[in-house]
Amino acid sequence: MEILRVDGLTVRLGGKTVIEDLNFSILSGEKTFIVGPNGAGKTTLIETIMGFIKPVFGKIYLFDKEVKTEEDFFRVRTTVGYVFQNPDDQLFSPTVEEELAFGPLNLGLSREEVGRRINKVVKELGIENLREKFTYKLSGGEKRIVSIASVLTMDPQVLILDEPSNGLDEEKFLYLVDFLKKTEKAVIVITHDKELVEKLPWKTYKMENGKLIPLLKVL
Repeated sequence: MEILRVDGLTVRLGGKTVIEDLNFSILSGEKTFIVGPNGAGKTTLIETIMGFIKPVFGKIYLFDKEVKTEEDFFRVRTTVGYVFQNPDDQLFSPTVEEELAFGPLNLGLSREEVGRRINKVVKELGIENLREKFTYKLSGGEKRIVSIASVLTMDPQVLILDEPSNGLDEEKFLYLVDFLKKTEKAVIVITHDKELVEKLPWKTYKMENGKLIPLLKVL
């Protein structure tokens, strides 16, 4: 089942065409890497899909229904969990526990269900020891893994991770890899991390000249 699709997407920023006539889709459970140099438009593509940037041309579809209005993009943001490249842009609650609870509580879930989700996610990512910590005291790598956890507690159907392995120590990196191997969610990972790409035999695209080019392997 197709979850997300973009048709003929063109985006211009500062008078420069960053994405041009791009087509892309992701199916339920599909796993994809997007690689490419800084400034190639990888993050711009995702922020356009999420409704943070308005395209010049093209259409975005969620479950075959075109996404146009702010209400439509709200549905996208409850279906697609987006983890920003900079975790400081995402974390705002005083403690890790509160951060992990914020999203699902705002979806109207019970405290019992929220607690169940938190227990599951912290175990999957190996961060049980961080639950009671203040978010501002976390290291860069800890903030990154907590930002991923905060999206996972909302149980999105698609998970988009922008440079998820940056700053992670070896232990947290291996927890991330193990989670990505096991998850049944559709996942899009934007990364420069060759080790992460090598550990996961996923479909890989290179962003180049505003388009996505399928790769057999990362060179």
